[in-house]
Amino acid sequence: MPIHFTRRLSFIAAVALALGTRAQTEIPAKIDYNFHVRPILAENCYKCHGMDEKQRKGKLRLDERETAVAKKAIIPAKPDESELIRRILTTDEEDIMPPVKERRTLTTEQKEILQRWIAQGAEYKKHWAFIPVVKPEVPERKNEQLQSQSSSSFIHHPSSLSPIDAFVLAKLDELKLKPAPPAAKEQWLRRVSFAITGLPPKPAELDAFAADDSPNANTKVVERLLNSSAYAEHMAKDWLDAARYADSYGRHEDGEMVAWPWRDWVIKAFKDNLPFDQFVTWQCAGDL
Repeated sequence: MPIHFTRRLSFIAAVALALGTRAQTEIPAKIDYNFHVRPILAENCYKCHGMDEKQRKGKLRLDERETAVAKKAIIPAKPDESELIRRILTTDEEDIMPPVKERRTLTTEQKEILQRWIAQGAEYKKHWAFIPVVKPEVPERKNEQLQSQSSSSFIHHPSSLSPIDAFVLAKLDELKLKPAPPAAKEQWLRRVSFAITGLPPKPAELDAFAADDSPNANTKVVERLLNSSAYAEHMAKDWLDAARYADSYGRHEDGEMVAWPWRDWVIKAFKDNLPFDQFVTWQCAGDL
């Protein structure tokens, strides 16, 4: 996996977050343990009913299905008989969960999610990091507004649409939303230049882009930016910040910190598009 793929994932995550925020009060028909249930249990229940044996109350673990079912906290397909549901719905301050002293209260939507999850069989899943990645089926592009724009719009030219666009459009259709109008060329170039390099486009680059009417003009811009030193430096700064990199000690005995070879290596790794697994291996080797 090329390391600038991580940048693209960050963009996808931002879009997903924006779309998810709009629909956060809408309860999905099919409840997913990792996406909908685990966050609720982790925030409100695992402190007393999680993996920490010293903190555990009532010998109940809600992070393990077998234990939760054995204790009848969860009775699959029977939310009305599940102790978990009884405790989150009761108004008795002695019984309600989370306890009053924790100063946590589940929202109506969270309670409904837990009830629907149990009614659907209370399926547990491993943490997403341990589930093998499966390539999803690309949804059909149904959004009429984008299709009508694509014939005349540079940005939404049919050849420039990617599978990522299809997923975004499918979510917009689900939420009954329409995509924003295509950005003007100069606006798009400014956005993509800042996103990829952290720098604005140069006047000459803007002129060249404005004069390029080919269907893949924007693709050529992105490839040019990804191959630039500015892109590599822009991406490297996140790693440098995480490692608290500095050119000097920064204290009262300030002196030269001879770590710049590592800085240059990180920049070069991005510029060469080093595969992610090799990048991490070399990073760990450097630490060791």
